[in-house]
Amino acid sequence: MESSRVGIDSYCLNPLSLSACEILEWTAARGGEGVQFSEGNQAAEDTADPVFLREVADTRRDLNLYVEWGGGQHVPFNTTTWEERDLLDGNRRAAEAASAVGARVIRSCSGGFFRWEDTAPDTDTLVTAMAAALQPQRALFDDLGVTLAIELHFEFTTFELLRLFEMCDAEPGGWLGICLDTFNMLPMLEDPVAGTKRILPWVAATHIKDGAVVLRPYGITTFPTPLGGGHVDLPAILDLLDSVNQPVNLSIEGHGGSFSTAIFDAAFIERFPDLTGAEMDNLLRMGREGRELFANGDLRITERANWPEICEQRTASDLRYLKDLVSERSADPH
Repeated sequence: MESSRVGIDSYCLNPLSLSACEILEWTAARGGEGVQFSEGNQAAEDTADPVFLREVADTRRDLNLYVEWGGGQHVPFNTTTWEERDLLDGNRRAAEAASAVGARVIRSCSGGFFRWEDTAPDTDTLVTAMAAALQPQRALFDDLGVTLAIELHFEFTTFELLRLFEMCDAEPGGWLGICLDTFNMLPMLEDPVAGTKRILPWVAATHIKDGAVVLRPYGITTFPTPLGGGHVDLPAILDLLDSVNQPVNLSIEGHGGSFSTAIFDAAFIERFPDLTGAEMDNLLRMGREGRELFANGDLRITERANWPEICEQRTASDLRYLKDLVSERSADPH
């Protein structure tokens, strides 16, 4: 089967304040094959500007790059006040813009840590509301040939998104899908390989990201690392992605920061009713290993404040790593 194409998410370069076309040019100059655009990298007025969209489409075509879009929405609430909000107009704008630039995917990010907040609705309530809001939008995405790819972020597990898809009467390969973030499953207490297996038929886009787990007295700290430097079994995940019917673009997402999950707080852990014993055991194993590596200085957290000074070097290095890994696997497919 055709190899997956390797590119970046524009969020990697957010501190540089580049235009969309400049990001495409930066990526192509370093051997990248495409860009997934986070919605924060374009002003809202630009995404509805036909001149801007035509420039992106022309640059993508001239450089022979894939493009995936942002701006999708799946949480029908203002997540600050928890008042209901309508998603249709925003999703229509994102889908039309995606279609105009030649993208078949729009990423949708929840953008919060709802499970960590006592003021947020419970997860079942959110999933039910999401299904009610999204199901009537099926024709919009079908008509434009665009998939709304919900990112595995810090709010919903693979188990819960599978229930959402069932409630929406959706089928894999259609209007609803997943943006598989290979790191974000760790703070959500899912083993990245096991989570990928669960959600595999639904993967429409990716955030390829490595990361580490460090055991703490309160639970675990997780944080992104350079590709190949953490606990995420990227070769195993690529094996799984190779097994799907169509190649999935591999978009690297890099950033700083760290995340805490209080796995020893019984009340908090009750918010993860699908957590399996096998995956918890695996996370604890990673955490013990990570604690030793961290103590020895072999694992380090990149603070978000320090990301701007290293973002170009890290992103270019990760691009080389992932392209080499994909190339090696294509030459020797087990």
